[in-house]
This record gives sequence, C-alpha cells and structure tokens, in this order.
Amino acid sequence: MSAKLIVAVPAKGRLQENAEQFFARAGMQLVKPRGARDYRGTVAGLDGIEIAYLSAAEIAAQLAQGAVHLGITGEDLVREMIPDADRKVILLDGLGFGFANVVVAVPQAWIDVRTMADLDDVATAFRSRRDAKMRVATKYVNLTREFFNRHGIADYRIVESLGATEGAPAAGSAELIVDITTTGTTLAANALKIVDDGVMLRSQANLVASRAANWSSGELDMARAVLDRITAQDRARAFREVRTRFKGCDDNLLAIAKERYGVVTPFGGPTSSGMLTLHCPPDRVYDLADFLRQKGAETVSVVEIEYVFALDNPLFERLKSGLAARG
Repeated sequence: MSAKLIVAVPAKGRLQENAEQFFARAGMQLVKPRGARDYRGTVAGLDGIEIAYLSAAEIAAQLAQGAVHLGITGEDLVREMIPDADRKVILLDGLGFGFANVVVAVPQAWIDVRTMADLDDVATAFRSRRDAKMRVATKYVNLTREFFNRHGIADYRIVESLGATEGAPAAGSAELIVDITTTGTTLAANALKIVDDGVMLRSQANLVASRAANWSSGELDMARAVLDRITAQDRARAFREVRTRFKGCDDNLLAIAKERYGVVTPFGGPTSSGMLTLHCPPDRVYDLADFLRQKGAETVSVVEIEYVFALDNPLFERLKSGLAARG
C-alpha cells in the first residue's frame, strides 16, 4: 500500500476559509472530488495527500493519536487537549489567523482585583467566609489548573462550561471564568474584566505535526513538498523584486543598499552590463528606488514575487528534528 500523507483542515467556518486560503497562497488548491459536503479531499496536482475535514478540537485529538500527519488547529486546543503537548506534537508555524487569548476574567464590580495575587486573596477569603471554594467556569480545564497552580491559587473549583461561559457569573453558576476572547467586547458586555496578568495563552491557528503518526520516507517526501511550497510563499511575501541597470552599480553601492534598506541579492552582484536584481522588504521599496535613481538609474522596476525556493527549508528541518527527538 502506497504511503499517504493525511492533512487535517477545519471543517467549517472562518477557520476553514482561512486554511484553504493559506494553502491556495502556497499554490495548493484543496478540492473535494465527491462534492462540498464530503469530509475528505485532495490537493490538486499533488498525489498521495489526503485532506481530512474535521472540527478544530477533533484535529487536536487526531494529532495526539497519530491518526493524521499534519493539521491546522488553534494552539489553545493543542495545549488544552494534549497533556505534555510538546512531547506529542510539533508546532511548526503560526499561520497569522485564528487569533484569540485564553484569559482569566472576573466581575467588573471586583474593583480591588487587578492581579492573580489579588485573586488568590479573594479565593482565600471566599472559602473562609462561606466554607466553600470559589467557582471558575471554563471549557479550558487543564490550562486553568496549570495556570492557577503556577500562581499558587488552590481555593477554587472548576465548573465545566457547556454553553456561553461569559454568562456564568451573572447566572450565579460561577464567581469568575476562564475563556477565550479576541477583542474583549463580549466580556465587557457581560460586566467582566480581564485580570492584568491573567492572559494564560496568546493563541493562533498553527500548522502542527504529529510525532505519533507513521512517518515513512514516502510521507516525509510528501511533507517536504508541502512545506517547500509554504516556505517559498512565506519568503516571497517578505520581499519585492527590484530590477535596474546602470553603469554606476557596483559592490560599494550594494553594500550601502543592504545596510540601509535590508535588501538581499539572490543572484549575486550586477552583471557586466550593470543589470541588477534585488529583493527588498515591501516597506522599503520606495526609499530603495529613490536611492538607486539618485545614483544614476533611469528606470527601476518593482514586481511582486510569488515564490522563493531555496535549498534550506526551516519548516521541514523543524519537522525532522522534532521527529528525531521523539521517544
């Protein structure tokens, strides 16, 4: 049976849209041959890769079990659902979407509670007065226990939240909450505030690899093909290609351009005719073009780059080193 690389992608909502756009930018179009409702797909033009459409939570679980090789899911779910996560998965890359923070939030009426140390005092007093532990409503049971333990807070008990966690204090089912937030607007609407040092995790969607999956040479080769495309697109987004030709173009000019504008010379210095190709960060393009014109260039052309493939691939090296370290 031939090797197959299984890549798990969120099955619905904004996360699915962002994941599909992420792969598309890297030249990998995800397709569902049997229709939009199918939960299995492929990558157009790349044989041997199966796309599994799952919920973000299921992706974390499947990565832990080794049922999929790569997956896109939130770091919050990885840390919550996979005990000792760094031994079981490899967080290859943050993807720049799906941002959210896991936070400790208390009622705004608790004006004297600004820090976790203040919360510890409140918890101790709460138990002393009521002979009961303060209740914390959350879906993030493991993260909460770990964070509260780190801050030395013991007088609390967790109430697992099955619905809208932010409503628990108003409903009287908990004194405070641990929940995920992006802007804090929903918390404020429910008369809650984030404790100053109560940000437990700043999460975003990650490309994650499973240490427990079967990684044959064939699956590694396919993973390299995927990660090569992702890395090439990441490199391309960091630069614009700048081209010019003029007689005054020499090594001294290049040294100044590198120092002032952060340019790189992917194909070496100027040719005998003075032709020069530079890669420049997008926000420095105008300054570089102005500099080159001052030095004698009549024309400077600038184009967007789709991909920059290089011999080194930091994502694939991270995967290999992570797999080599597994027990």
